[in-house]
Amino acid sequence: MKACEHVKEVKDLKPARHVCEDCIKTGDQWVHLRICLSCGHVGCCDSSKNKHATKHFHAIGHPIVRSIEPGEQWGWCYADEIEYDFSRGVTHARVLE
Repeated sequence: MKACEHVKEVKDLKPARHVCEDCIKTGDQWVHLRICLSCGHVGCCDSSKNKHATKHFHAIGHPIVRSIEPGEQWGWCYADEIEYDFSRGVTHARVLE
């Protein structure tokens, strides 16, 4: 099973607010939200116009995000293009095939 080393570095972070602050600054809206598991930055998904979560990865280099949408327990490593199941927490992450 494929995995990445980045998942060992993640933190179990909770969003301060359920908004994309970058979209608010520009007056735009978002579709879904992702939280960076390195620093807690909340950005909009790639279905959103601005793709702030992906832009955060490219600008800062923090590789793993997780969805903060209700009922969703998955995460994504941008660097290794691997999807994770975080339903049992980040310390028990498992790769989704």
